[in-house]
This record gives sequence, structure tokens and C-alpha cells, in this order.
Amino acid sequence: MSNRMISKEKDVVALGELLIDFTESAPDDRGMSQFCANPGGAPCNVLAMLHNLGYKAAFIGKVGNDMFGQMLEHMAAAAGIDMSGLVKSDCYQTTLAFVQTKDNGDRDFAFYRKNGADAMLEEEEVNTSLIEAAKVFHFGTLSMTDEVGEQATKAAIAAAKNSGCLISFDPNYREPLWRSEAYAREKIAWGLRACDVLKISDNEITLMTGETDYRKGVRMLQEEYQIPLVFATLGPDGSMAFWNDKEVAVPGFINEHTIETTGAGDTFCACALGKLLELADGSDLWDKSAIFDKINEENMTALLTYANAAASIITTRKGALCVMPQKEEIEEFLSSYS
Repeated sequence: MSNRMISKEKDVVALGELLIDFTESAPDDRGMSQFCANPGGAPCNVLAMLHNLGYKAAFIGKVGNDMFGQMLEHMAAAAGIDMSGLVKSDCYQTTLAFVQTKDNGDRDFAFYRKNGADAMLEEEEVNTSLIEAAKVFHFGTLSMTDEVGEQATKAAIAAAKNSGCLISFDPNYREPLWRSEAYAREKIAWGLRACDVLKISDNEITLMTGETDYRKGVRMLQEEYQIPLVFATLGPDGSMAFWNDKEVAVPGFINEHTIETTGAGDTFCACALGKLLELADGSDLWDKSAIFDKINEENMTALLTYANAAASIITTRKGALCVMPQKEEIEEFLSSYS
């Protein structure tokens, strides 16, 4: 890892999808399903939560120059995200997703994304100055479902590595958006090779390793891809952290008010990144290796507990980006349990 000390103005920059989530709401008086338009997209959800934690966050991506794209730009900016890296296209429309909630809070997705603007970000449209100013660069795989967006993503990561950023990766696997499972696995594997910090869900561990023993699966990934730090999210069973030959596990918070799980993983990811940034002592002089030198069982247990609590809170709300919990809410939630 680099030992360079670099001056940084941004805490986290994320690249990827920004779209409209039409989330299912109560049926009307005829019994017909209704859907509410919410801003969505995992990278911006992460950034909105980071802003609530007091960090400087910026987004790089593409939307259509249409009513939905304008809405997304406005609402993400209102959530405290620097949107100077957003490109608005007159050629491609903003992506739409319809989200239906099952009885257990899990979700089914229907995407309207053929030639969606978020997948058509071009390499020359990537605002590399934002990346150079960032301590952490965060991305997922949905920007790599199309070859155009894939090249932009790879160029952004090259800039991030060259700038000494901590590289954070969340596969965020959504089966309907991929031409095949094998193709998705190929792109996820590329992300695994590129990252310093991985946030991966239980079903993604199984997808990439075939293992339902999640501990064994994570260790397989760490060994093959040499990932310094892995966070595994296990739904209501909580989460785990893996580094070197050590690991810690923290159970989840079962919340009687849970209505859906949209944004839970993104909330967890943001809180994890925020706690890692705390280990850097808030200095604008950045050396990512200093974070890994400070990781121990005590601060990883505290990190998982905090991130689990925030994720539990977001499951009680419709949507994600505009309703991320505040620091005070998380602290009050934890106090009620302690």
C-alpha cells in the first residue's frame, strides 16, 4: 500500500447508477397497486448517508435530460451531495425501476433500462478532478452492464488508484440487469481485484464462491483476490468483518417496524466507510495505509454495531436517498438497546 500523504478536499466520491425507484405503496380504493417515485441508485444512497454523518460526498454519473433526471439532480443535491460530476443526456432517458415488496420485506425489481443514461456514461465524461480530490472512491457493478459504462468505470478506478484513494466496492448484484449470470460474475470478479474494501451480501458470496458457509466463502474471496478488508452483510442475522486472519461478527437488530429493505445495504456501507474515515482522524492529509494499521477487533465490532443499527432504521421507511437516518437517530437507537 502507498505511504504517500496527499491533501484531499472530498471524503468520498462514488460513480454509478442514479435512477427512479417506483416503490409500491398502499393500493387505491379499487385495489389497484400504486407506486411512489423515489430517487434511487446505490452509490447516491451511500453518499446521502455519508453526508448525514458529516462527510463531504460527490457523485459521478449520468441521467437523462428529462423530468426524472432533473428531479434526481435536485433531490440528490438537496441531500447534500456534490452533483458537479453529473452528466445530463439528450440522447438517453433516465432509468426507471419498479420495486415490489414481499411479505418478509424483501424486494422484486422490474427495470426499464435499455439504453438507460446511467449505463451510458462515457470515459471522457468522467470528472477525474473530483476523484483526485477524494479520500475514498466507491463503486458497484451496475455501471459495467454495458461496455460504454464499463470503460468509464475502469478509467475512474485507474484515476482513483493513481490518486491514492481507498477503493470501496459493493457488487450490488441485480440479476435482471445482466445478460447472463456468468457475465455478471466476470464483472464482479474485476471489481474484487480492484478494491481495498469490499461490502458483500450473503447471496453474492454464494454467487461468487458457491458457498453457503459465508465465513468460508469470504476467506476464499480474500485469498483469491487479496482484499484487505471485507464486510459481509447477512440480512437480519447481522454482519461480519474480515481482515488478515481475524474476524468479528455482530448480530442484527430485529426491528418490529420494518416495512422493506430498500437501502439497508447502502446505509450499512456508508456507515462502514464513515467509521473507517474516523480512523484517519479527520485529517485532510491522506494515506490509506494508515487506516489498515489501526483496524482491530474493538473498532470493527463498534463499526458493525453502528452500521447494523443504521441499516435497521432505514428498513422502517419507504425509499432510501431522501430518508437516510441522522447521526442522532442512530445514537438514540443504540442507546435504547444498551
